[in-house]
Amino acid sequence: MKKIAISVKDLSIIYRSLKKTSIRASWNKLLKKVETFEALKGVSFEIEEGKILGIIGKNGSGKSTLLRAIAGVFSPDKGTIDLHGNGVSLLSIGVGFNKKLTGKENIYLSGMLLGFSEEQIKEKEKEIIKFADIGDFINKAVKTYSSGMYSKLAFAITAILETDIMLIDEVLSVGDAQFKEKSYNKMKELINDEHRTVIIVSHSLSTIKELCNEVLWLNDGVVMMQGEPEKVIKEYEKYMNNKK
Repeated sequence: MKKIAISVKDLSIIYRSLKKTSIRASWNKLLKKVETFEALKGVSFEIEEGKILGIIGKNGSGKSTLLRAIAGVFSPDKGTIDLHGNGVSLLSIGVGFNKKLTGKENIYLSGMLLGFSEEQIKEKEKEIIKFADIGDFINKAVKTYSSGMYSKLAFAITAILETDIMLIDEVLSVGDAQFKEKSYNKMKELINDEHRTVIIVSHSLSTIKELCNEVLWLNDGVVMMQGEPEKVIKEYEKYMNNKK
């Protein structure tokens, strides 16, 4: 019997924002101007250990919010997330780096946040730098990086410092053609490990079909369907075509 790697039950995430108001407004009036948006609405699902789950859905469906909640970036407003003791890493542009630090310093910062010791990170440092292939920029502040360099280093850290659960948010489509091919091949290598669980968010349905053995379809924060890639993607495409 397969072990469960991730259990999500009745998960709700609510964003809160304030309308523009006068500085002279009282706190009572200010509090009345709080707007809320429920990005995830009672989401429930489980993933078996070793599965590669693709998450699809139109923009604004809650895909990235779900990944960040599983990674611990967002706390649930309702519901629970159980990782069953597994270590988790999130690979997403704009998440996880201190932009004032150099690329090399961020390798150690990211690694320690993932639960690795300084010695373990040092053992993998040269391999990470070689894979990222960003030259002298490895010793420069991340704030000077292009989005391509950022994604290269982020992917290299996550791919080389392997965790039990990997969360991938659209980064397979970022970078130059050579790096896209290298990262794609590395991803296929990583997900062949029967004990590693991977969740991939992508708008590329061809990528989802090739890499994933299960698909979850989110729409406006609600789970519409979960199952075999061909079946779920077929229903998703039918739904989107009817919306045109």
